[in-house]
Amino acid sequence: MTMEVESLTSHPRARRGSRKTRHTQNLFKNQVSKFDVVIIGAGAAGLMCALTAGQRGRRVLLIDHAKKVGEKIRISGGGRCNFTNLHTAPKNFISYNPHFCVSALNRFTQHDFISLMKKHQIAFHEKTLGQLFCDVSSQQIIEMLLRECAVGAVEIRLETAVTKIKKSETVFEIEVGSELIQSESLVIATGGLSIPKMGATGFGYDVARQFGLKVKQTIPALVPLTLEENILCETKNLSGVAVDAIVSCGKVSFREAILFTHRGLSGPAILQISSYWKHGEKIVINLLPEIDVFVRLQEAKKLQPRQELQSFFAQFLPKSLANFLTSRTNHSGNISHLSAKKIHEIADLVNRWSLIPSGTEGYAKAEVTSGGVDSDEISSKTFEAKLVPNLFFIGEVLDVTGWLGGFNFQWAWASGKAAGEWV
Repeated sequence: MTMEVESLTSHPRARRGSRKTRHTQNLFKNQVSKFDVVIIGAGAAGLMCALTAGQRGRRVLLIDHAKKVGEKIRISGGGRCNFTNLHTAPKNFISYNPHFCVSALNRFTQHDFISLMKKHQIAFHEKTLGQLFCDVSSQQIIEMLLRECAVGAVEIRLETAVTKIKKSETVFEIEVGSELIQSESLVIATGGLSIPKMGATGFGYDVARQFGLKVKQTIPALVPLTLEENILCETKNLSGVAVDAIVSCGKVSFREAILFTHRGLSGPAILQISSYWKHGEKIVINLLPEIDVFVRLQEAKKLQPRQELQSFFAQFLPKSLANFLTSRTNHSGNISHLSAKKIHEIADLVNRWSLIPSGTEGYAKAEVTSGGVDSDEISSKTFEAKLVPNLFFIGEVLDVTGWLGGFNFQWAWASGKAAGEWV
């Protein structure tokens, strides 16, 4: 999606009415549509904002360059959409301004969205750690949101590319092909850079910058981590193996499954820690969270001194992982030959395996984008830009990133609802 953003009031000639401006006005004089609110981006946040504003009696146009609305909703949770989390709280979000998300999350909670689901009689269930999924299909949520938009008479245009945005004293002017759309309020709900094959672009960041708003550095988040070739040579037989683990980076830890891949590490615990990890930092993995390997090995040395180390590991871990750990200890023979120092080394390898990832699998595999439009530039109550009246930013395009497990959808619902009540 290409776009040029121009603030008419920022150019003295434009205020006087330049030849170029008069030509543009003549070009569109018979093709001008007027709305109270234009929302660019028909994802979770955009749909929630549209239905909220529409049901307030605002004339709303929802635009997206995709063929369908809510594509991230559709693919989420294996097609069943992890639409919120029972334990949603501000602590589950990352931002340069950690207080920014508090107001919106308090005004539209996970229980409010659950009530909407129940109103539409959509069955759902909890999996683990408060994660809620549809029983049948994520398409049910998309259809629910579209029905709510219809109640508010929201007009939706898909496969529609915005080519230029301008702002005069009183309205935004959005060029779409040969049509000029005028709107009192403009909402940017275009998301981040994650999953570009679904059409993700930096459109929202471009709009923010052109209107003078700061954008925090963006990075892939909730993304698999890659390992150096020398480690991959050792872990190649582990691809597809998953185990429960605790993964830590600095003072932050997550306990969920990790998954060995042909490129490195994935699984919920790895995706979670990736949002906190920075290039060059180490992560620490406890492969046996329930077991103190140092204590167990000491006990086994007394009670089963002839036991092979690989057999010891195989009691608790998949055989291929047991073989991998044994090879890394450089110990052959039974455990009776282990010194106290060697037992400490082995215990650290299992309970405190420290490694430095080489990087991430990037935006192509990232579930969300960390960073974005600086929240200090945005009202936490209305989501309006402080420097640009009637310009709003919601959802993932903002510098707010939720944990894995439905938190990012709850942010979309909450921020979309908050802006929809003010546009």
